Amino acid sequence: MRVLFVCTGNICRSPMAEALTRHLAQERGLAVEVDSAGTDAWHVGEPPHPGALAALSRRGIRLERRARQVGPEDAERFDLLVALDRGHARILRRRFPHAAAKVRLLSEFGPPGTLPDVPDPYYDGQHEAVCELVERCCRGLVDWLARVSR
Repeated sequence: MRVLFVCTGNICRSPMAEALTRHLAQERGLAVEVDSAGTDAWHVGEPPHPGALAALSRRGIRLERRARQVGPEDAERFDLLVALDRGHARILRRRFPHAAAKVRLLSEFGPPGTLPDVPDPYYDGQHEAVCELVERCCRGLVDWLARVSR
């Protein structure tokens, strides 16, 4: 299974989801390819936000990557396009209507009562709280991946 996480700039939320899912899938021995991208090109070529890296580091996870923008090749290549909020999901469905069935919200995999949109810590610095939420949702996603890959 190939999973792409998508947020706005690809420096906070989607890289955290990418790294956490990769880590959790490896722990379970699942063969999952993960990547991330942004809907916008504002931060293309930049490393993840220091707050996102610190939150991952506290979990023993390292991430070395550069931000990139989602493109049509991603809609073809990936089996699942996981949006971090409803705005990203709308953008993905509008840009890639042929891949609309692949678009899911990360929050769909969270525990009951999870709000639909993962907040953007870029503006308020709440990287640790957002990482906790993303981790809970990614655990649910990895559970789902384990079930569908049997």
